[in-house]
Amino acid sequence: MSIEQQYALLIDSENISSRYIKTIFDELTNYGIVTYRRIYGDWTSSLNQSWKEVLLDHSINPIQQYTYTSGKNASDSAMIIDAMDILYTGGVDGFCLVSSDSDFTRLASRLRESGKNVIGMGESKTPNAFISACHSFKYLDILYQDEIKEQQENGIKKEFLKEYKKTHKRKSNYPEPQTKLATIRKALKAIIQEGSGEEGWIPSADVGNQLAKRFPDFDVRNYGYKKLTLFIESLGDFELDRIHDPASKTQQVFIRVKNGH
Repeated sequence: MSIEQQYALLIDSENISSRYIKTIFDELTNYGIVTYRRIYGDWTSSLNQSWKEVLLDHSINPIQQYTYTSGKNASDSAMIIDAMDILYTGGVDGFCLVSSDSDFTRLASRLRESGKNVIGMGESKTPNAFISACHSFKYLDILYQDEIKEQQENGIKKEFLKEYKKTHKRKSNYPEPQTKLATIRKALKAIIQEGSGEEGWIPSADVGNQLAKRFPDFDVRNYGYKKLTLFIESLGDFELDRIHDPASKTQQVFIRVKNGH
């Protein structure tokens, strides 16, 4: 029986909205158990009222940090000090840093250098320096909007769902990932050419792993898809071959670049 990895969740309340709390914990369950749950901010301020209302329900420990200078994020220093303390004494396998602030870039890099898995979470406005310092980065605003959209679709009768999707496409102000489709498309071709066999085929799992390594913020949900294979098919430049194994009742998918692309 494999032992689940343990994570320290550290949230910068001054940079992240409380509406993302469910999204944060839903994402972290894919990685392991959250042993440390801490959130940093000035809890004497009315600005953190919405966070106060959800802390108890999610067993999050609020860490008080007074705002000594107007316009400065008071949470930064306390969160960084705590992270280093946990690094040396906490026995965790990884950290989840929730903020859209580039001030945590060096912290993420330092935790990586110590062999810890670093998951970043923030809004799509997060500076690329912080995103790149993490092993993986999740856009909370994009995931949150997708959750709302899915809830709306679940309330619609099946026969009208197809037409509904046609008329409810992403609006121009919908948050978008920083890694653009053109960049992903180019990287996909390079990954396939470098790792494929003589006939150009490569397992989809290998492709997914390589994309995640090249782009910490890569997640097919950022582009409106739930599966990597569906996302790749939508690009139009690649062909997929699905091989079924009757013995194990599993399916393996292979990908290659279409001729002429």
